[in-house]
Amino acid sequence: MISFADLTVRYGDAVALHGVTAEAADGEWIGIIGPNGAGKTTLLNALMRLVPFRGTVTICGQPASGLNRRELARLIAYVPQRPLLPPDMTVSEYVLLGRTAHIGYLRMETTTDKRVCADVLDQLDLGPMAGRALRAMSGGELQRLVLARALAQQAPVLLLDEPTSALDLGRRMEALEIIDEIRHERGLTVLSAIHDLTLAGQFADRLILLSGGRIAAAGPAASVLADAVLAEHFGAGVQVVMTETGDLAVISRRLPHGASVR
Repeated sequence: MISFADLTVRYGDAVALHGVTAEAADGEWIGIIGPNGAGKTTLLNALMRLVPFRGTVTICGQPASGLNRRELARLIAYVPQRPLLPPDMTVSEYVLLGRTAHIGYLRMETTTDKRVCADVLDQLDLGPMAGRALRAMSGGELQRLVLARALAQQAPVLLLDEPTSALDLGRRMEALEIIDEIRHERGLTVLSAIHDLTLAGQFADRLILLSGGRIAAAGPAASVLADAVLAEHFGAGVQVVMTETGDLAVISRRLPHGASVR
């Protein structure tokens, strides 16, 4: 569904991504993890053609370089870390922006467009807020709203950059469960950058660990979320434990006084 090869991104003299190559199959969820500055956001921005890059990106069998912005928006929906949120816009107006790629030039939204948006708002428990201005919403509500806009886009590929960072633990699980449910319903391919390693392991089919702009490890959660792997890139205080239900949980523990964190 989406693949990239030898992807390299430079910011001046600094190389943010070094020849990264990977692919995600139809309906697959890839979790992108790594320490701060590893290149997670840069990778997603490159896939959206928001930053210049070298290499190739292929989406649904089409080279991304040959797609215009409208064509790209019909194939990829993106939830950025810092979305633009006009304070005077209402919830329903904002989510309707997700339908822009489906609305012809100089045309108005259709009944179908409005129904798609209403359905997504209901799925994310935002329906009762449809007429509320964005300035009156909490950080967690806004984060769910940005996700709603992306889902209303109905693109086959969904890119998520820390989609639950402003949510409490219960809401994080709830939002990811909704994404997973919609992924299975629509056959979505999902690539998500996520700091919470436990949640990444629970929801993603495979993980890609970035470090220093390179792929340091990739594979199922059990192989990537390993003490030795994580200690090298996150520090010695990170530990993986197995719960009674057989789930992997990544925790931070205090080290003895004087012990090295690396």
